[in-house]
Amino acid sequence: MDIRSLDEALSASPQITPGDLPAIAAQGFRSVISNRPDGEEPGQPSAEDMRQAAEAAGLTFAHVPVVGGAISNQDIADFQDALAKLPKPVFGYCRTGTRTTTLWALANAGAASPDELIARARTAGYDLDALRPRLQGAAS
Repeated sequence: MDIRSLDEALSASPQITPGDLPAIAAQGFRSVISNRPDGEEPGQPSAEDMRQAAEAAGLTFAHVPVVGGAISNQDIADFQDALAKLPKPVFGYCRTGTRTTTLWALANAGAASPDELIARARTAGYDLDALRPRLQGAAS
């Protein structure tokens, strides 16, 4: 697994399997959030399969699927709502981790500067430079 910390409450990762969830729980995560739509790629585990495996590992699970490059304000609100309700720390995943990181940055646009969010994402290995105009608009 490639786990990248975004802040004290959320880490991002590329796609995981149901078999990874016991190790995620053993690392101290209390919840999992999936930001990947079902059926995006052949062989990808369904959200329901992931939910069942997460719950079997003692984790709370949320599914907030988004399409990369088409993240709406409602998607951001749904992500914020899920994060507010999930026990921390939260393990978030999508295909590469970029959607989870993008949602995190947009959800935090009012609490941190675009430069800070982009730098934190870069430290985690995600390039959100193209998101700067949207982050600036959201922070206004």
